[in-house]
Amino acid sequence: MLDFLKSPLEAFQDFVTLSGRAFGNIFRSPHYSDDIFMQMDVIGIGSLPIVMFIGLFSGLIMGLQSSRALSTYGAQDQIGEILAFTLIRELGPALVALLVAGRNASGIASELGSMKVTERIDAMRALGTDPIQKLVTPRLIATAVVLPLLTIIADFIGLIGGYFIAWSLFGMPSSQYWTSVYQDLAYNDLVQGLVKPFAFAIIIALVGCFYGMSTTGGTQGVGRATTRAVVVSSIWIFVVSYFIGLIFVNLK
Repeated sequence: MLDFLKSPLEAFQDFVTLSGRAFGNIFRSPHYSDDIFMQMDVIGIGSLPIVMFIGLFSGLIMGLQSSRALSTYGAQDQIGEILAFTLIRELGPALVALLVAGRNASGIASELGSMKVTERIDAMRALGTDPIQKLVTPRLIATAVVLPLLTIIADFIGLIGGYFIAWSLFGMPSSQYWTSVYQDLAYNDLVQGLVKPFAFAIIIALVGCFYGMSTTGGTQGVGRATTRAVVVSSIWIFVVSYFIGLIFVNLK
């Protein structure tokens, strides 16, 4: 009766095994530093323009929409506080992670999937190279480093967009806006805004690598692996975001 559970349980077991080996390889040589920096360039620098664009318009849209509700209650001076809370705690990490998942989880899965179906990974094993050490761990380290940095940039650009709305609609001085942003943010909010992208980075890298390394079925299999990597990583981003938020809410 429970035969339908075998496939997902086996996949979960393989994912846990891959994750454990990838984390274990962080502390073992060789470290393939060139691959790490190359992946940091692909994931970080390559994603920077779209992250800055989305961060700016997120701040503009949030500032524009919240200004109407705030003006109803005469609370225009709180726009900086609301934008800071929303962007840094929730929206910034989630949006950046979803963008990176769509751009890089799919790229990782397609790249590794192509290597798998063309038997390049098997050739790597035959030559005595650990594919997880060479392919998975550098991507894991690179994503875990650059995604929090991309989130910080997106949050700051978003706050600049919110300031433009506050200044253009309400004539709010820059000192008043940035002071409200700085004073109303607690240490808990900043830590939460950095823990989330770090966790999301691990999800994106490991899910993309898992589906890439387990690709079967030729070029069609590569397409399926790419789609699954994006969908699964996006779902887990929201799930993990909820549980991290729940933990930090209970810490207050």
